Amino acid sequence: MSQAAQISPASDEFDPYAIPLEDIDMSNGDYFQNQQHFALFDRLRKEDPVHFCDSELIGRFWSITRYEDIVAVDTNHKQFSSEPSIFLTTIENEMDDSFRPETFIAMDQPKHDVQRKAVTPAVAPPALAELEPMIRERVGKVLDSLPVGETFNWVEKVSIEITTQMLATLFAFPFEDRRKLTFWSDIATADPVTLAEMNLTDDERRAALYECLEVFGRLYAERAELPPANDFISLMAHNEETKKLDPMNLLGNLILLIVGGNDTTRNSMSGGVLALHNYPDQFAKLKADPSLIPNMVSEIIRWQTPLAYMRRTALEDVELGGKTIKKGDKVAMWYASGNRDESVIDRPYEFLIDRPKARQHLSFGFGIHRCMGNRVGEMQVRILWEEILKRFDRVEVVGEPVRLHSSFVMGITDLPVVLHPKTS
Repeated sequence: MSQAAQISPASDEFDPYAIPLEDIDMSNGDYFQNQQHFALFDRLRKEDPVHFCDSELIGRFWSITRYEDIVAVDTNHKQFSSEPSIFLTTIENEMDDSFRPETFIAMDQPKHDVQRKAVTPAVAPPALAELEPMIRERVGKVLDSLPVGETFNWVEKVSIEITTQMLATLFAFPFEDRRKLTFWSDIATADPVTLAEMNLTDDERRAALYECLEVFGRLYAERAELPPANDFISLMAHNEETKKLDPMNLLGNLILLIVGGNDTTRNSMSGGVLALHNYPDQFAKLKADPSLIPNMVSEIIRWQTPLAYMRRTALEDVELGGKTIKKGDKVAMWYASGNRDESVIDRPYEFLIDRPKARQHLSFGFGIHRCMGNRVGEMQVRILWEEILKRFDRVEVVGEPVRLHSSFVMGITDLPVVLHPKTS
């Protein structure tokens, strides 16, 4: 499928050259919801790969769009800081000191490593080996509960349900209340348009996140009195460096772990179904050789790029791509662009489940902030496709996907599908 064909019909008449170069603002969620970002990033990589924008809402920021430049910034922790935020926050929110959750992904060394290492055992290889049989059983139950031959929303019944069950396990969170985790994740990353669609104000979002802190604060205190266990809360409650976190630091780390465990996996599960529907030759290849599943998982994560960017802040004036990034400027590393960079990735607009070196995508980041849960996300998507192939001849997409309005989360909120049973 060509680049033009992979962009949704709503974008067919979009002309990326109709916008003056200096006016391109990639923080605009409209571009991503309408799948127009591909064409804009293509233009930026060719004409202005280190692109400056003075956004009315965001302020000064730079878009880094080429693969190799993104890696250079992501691994340069001396000149580019993760503090105070990984988001292209609005000027107003950046100035708001009354509510600023602190998260280790938005910390520099040495504080970052200390807090990250506290929770890493929950998603380390030995833990995942123990979790795999349970995940497989749960995935099987979810798939067996689905209506065959009837239209339903794959995102709601499969992607959200499987990832939320996993989140509840990683936190040892009350299983019956697990959909609270999905809600907290969604509101934590929602842009103003999405928040309005959820009928929530900023004050209501803040109140809901305080509820999150209250609920987890109780669990944090309870786990401290219990023997150590290998869930995120217990690990933080028993680690010398994290057992006395202040409330905003605790909330920040909770939101990070919830979003990290939710968005990447959920949207890869949905994006994979859509990609294999749009590329029937690849689905035929998959059915003929299921051993391709692990490599396909990496290609799905590249293809979907669940989080479009990560932000850094320049600690000093930095020369990059012939431009001078000023001290204090925000810098967005657009993984969504780098994952389509034709100078590094061969045939980037094709979905190829046997792509060589498929795991060398940008979606998990590089350097000290590389996604700590990347293996658990990959494992869930792998198990899902192993179990799908056992049960169904195909997952047919029967309508246009509904995409999230966000320049950060590359989300699919509705994917109508019909399951076709396996006949042999």
